[in-house]
Amino acid sequence: MKNSFKRVSAGFAIASAILLAANGASAADIKERSLKIAFVNIKEHPHGLGAQKFADIVAEKSGGKITAKLFGGGTLGGDLAVVSSLQGGTIDMTMVVPGTVSGNIKEFSIFDFPLLFDSYEEADAVLDGPVGQKLLARLPEKGLIGLGYWDHGYRNLTNNRRPVAKLEDIQGLKIRVIQIPIVIDTFNALGANAVPMPLPEVYTALETGAVDGQENPYALIESSKYQEVQKYTSTTRHIYNPLVVLFSKKTWDKMSEDEHQILRQAAAEATAYERKVSRETNVAALEKLKKDGMTVTEFPAAETERMREKLKPVIDKYSHEVGEPLMKEMLAEIEKVRGR
Repeated sequence: MKNSFKRVSAGFAIASAILLAANGASAADIKERSLKIAFVNIKEHPHGLGAQKFADIVAEKSGGKITAKLFGGGTLGGDLAVVSSLQGGTIDMTMVVPGTVSGNIKEFSIFDFPLLFDSYEEADAVLDGPVGQKLLARLPEKGLIGLGYWDHGYRNLTNNRRPVAKLEDIQGLKIRVIQIPIVIDTFNALGANAVPMPLPEVYTALETGAVDGQENPYALIESSKYQEVQKYTSTTRHIYNPLVVLFSKKTWDKMSEDEHQILRQAAAEATAYERKVSRETNVAALEKLKKDGMTVTEFPAAETERMREKLKPVIDKYSHEVGEPLMKEMLAEIEKVRGR
């Protein structure tokens, strides 16, 4: 009789737990919402694919209550304009190179240092570790929420005037660069004429000859069809760019903790997906550029070292700006990975 009673009690406890869990799930504080995700690349680019993955996961985890509409191709403005719109609450999410927010938090420029990361493993260790997370934690004071870091890739040089096989070949080229001080200083130090410009304006500038060339990861070069208006590319790999995934704090503050949890989980899952897709796409894009007739020059390791020497004043300048303690912490994380 006692055993029978125990079995009934245990069964009742299990049933109660299931009922409570079900009630808890149905009682989750999730409202009907429609989010705007804006970015400068086309929807078919890895950034757009990552954004769509994020949107799909959010819709699934919210039971269809939270949806997201993607605005690719710079339709809502360049990176700087979109970040400003996030702060104002008119756009909800974007993905930009970290230096784009360095005007708000100068330390973010640390991720745009030239010739910093030798591998994806080094970059991921820093971004996902204490240094990357420490910087994300500072974003709310500027009206932004950081949901993690995606991949953009190694930036490489293209131009219409000549193959770039050595440092001297860069001198005199008019190169479009992203609107970030350290990148502008990097190309001016290499002897080029750096022309900061929003991405949506680049194709026309290349086509009309307003600039000789530009620098971007190969996935962006190929998806933007720059091979139609550029003859030469060189595998300079001069900067590795992550992306910082940003969310509007104004929108975030209107949402519940249950909704925050959905966004965080979706961002984590989309990060793994986007990094994989981006890195595979960059490899495939270079092969596509070759097939499309672009002249590809392998930039020699010896020239990379010469470039590193030439850029020491730039690195010293920005190391001082971001602070020696943060710089040392990041370099220590990189050395841990290299030591393995």
